[in-house]
Amino acid sequence: MSAGTAPRTDHQGTRHEKGLSKGSVGLLGSVVIGVSTIAPAYTLSGALGPTAAAVGTHLPAILLVGFVPMLLVAVGYRQLNRAMPDSGTTFTWVSKAFGPWIGWMGSWGLLAATILVLSNLAGIAVDFFYLALAQLTGNDAIAELTRNVPVNVATCLAFVALAAWISYRGMEATKVVQYVLVVFQLLVLLWFAAAASGHVAGGTAFDGLAVRSEWFNPFGVESFSAFAAGVSLSVFIYWGWDVVLTLNEESRDSANGPGRSAIATILVIVALYLAVSLAVLSYSGVGGAELGLGNAEIQENVFAALAGPVMGPFAILMSLAVLSSSAASLQSTMISPARTMLAMGHYGALPAKYARITPRFQSPGYATIAAAVIASVFYAVMRVISENVLWDTITTLGMMVCFYYGVTALACVWYFRREALRTVRGFLTKFLAPLLGGILLLVFFVQTSYDSMDPEYGSGSAIGGIGLVFVLGVGMLLLGVVVMLVQYRRNPSFFRERFETTELPVLD
Repeated sequence: MSAGTAPRTDHQGTRHEKGLSKGSVGLLGSVVIGVSTIAPAYTLSGALGPTAAAVGTHLPAILLVGFVPMLLVAVGYRQLNRAMPDSGTTFTWVSKAFGPWIGWMGSWGLLAATILVLSNLAGIAVDFFYLALAQLTGNDAIAELTRNVPVNVATCLAFVALAAWISYRGMEATKVVQYVLVVFQLLVLLWFAAAASGHVAGGTAFDGLAVRSEWFNPFGVESFSAFAAGVSLSVFIYWGWDVVLTLNEESRDSANGPGRSAIATILVIVALYLAVSLAVLSYSGVGGAELGLGNAEIQENVFAALAGPVMGPFAILMSLAVLSSSAASLQSTMISPARTMLAMGHYGALPAKYARITPRFQSPGYATIAAAVIASVFYAVMRVISENVLWDTITTLGMMVCFYYGVTALACVWYFRREALRTVRGFLTKFLAPLLGGILLLVFFVQTSYDSMDPEYGSGSAIGGIGLVFVLGVGMLLLGVVVMLVQYRRNPSFFRERFETTELPVLD
């Protein structure tokens, strides 16, 4: 710790110093990292198709509905961060509110979500890497290399290793990479939206639909199951803003800055998503023909199919944008699981080695490497099991996000239950907003879990007659219970005491 810098405390005077680099991230840098983690170019490419398949032309409505619980939950996150600025976020806050067992499972949901998305990011990066090479060389056969499983997996592992190396080197290395890649992908997305809208206006679009008011009506969705599936997918496309909260111990204003950054990130993203989704929906429609969003063959990578017709000779820019988006997010997403595992190791919920900080870079080195290895193994196994690994992991990720966001939001309600009713502002921000957001997300989690048991849900892949999405989602939660029980045997003192954000005995 540098001279003159005192360990931060929460409002109860609790110390939670972990050795991370202090004051290395400002408001702008935090928002850039938040946008990078959400990865709009990558996310839209992989989620627009499945979401449109679920809700049709009501795609904009679902994006807005998915935005509402995100904003409500973000308000609760901001209040929790002000009270307890801790890199453990969900783990620390839920443990403080509900006790160590629920806190452990909440953090497992976060870790499962990040591992899922890391594998998915790497998969998208591989697809667009070979597509970009094919476009640059004029050799279409190169794009087909992504379908070669050994080549695909090997390339994926290389991307994950590179992302882990940059993240291992700390926040300064992270920020430099992110500024360049985020600005590039945002400019290309806006270019694409303008070009698609130009085709619609000029009568040269594939379907050429006029924007209609009913597209924004969520009650027009045919069933609640379709509605829940659509919201679960739309939750996925907003997911990642909470990474700015895991940077609270490295932020210049740890109590207030991360909360502001989280809300600013969500507002920027929803505006961008609406612009792009309206342009794509108007251009392609939701039919099952060649470039329609209902065509299952283009749903995993919508931009790969649409970039050429929409942008002409500049389509290579979209390939590079999605590649840079997924690569940048692959690196910035490492921040969240690494710092969650760091906090869990610090407080005794995981072995002490996860709390190791690299002296040179002041980053959670061991936890970063562990996250990279787990994501790599998961992707390699999934790629062999399912050819539609990207779609299935996106849907499963939506379930995990609904679970841990919902639990964290309710933790805010319970933690502030005594003081929330003292003022109108406290009632709205510490009780009503997180309560509504948490309930909505947990309802969507339950509904999606039930529906995903159907083998036809998601990509249609199944194991033993049960949908692969359900097997992945529920299986990962059950695995979390097993790992938690193993850790209980290793360090029962953590689970037996009422959790406080103080240093507890840990076992290596």
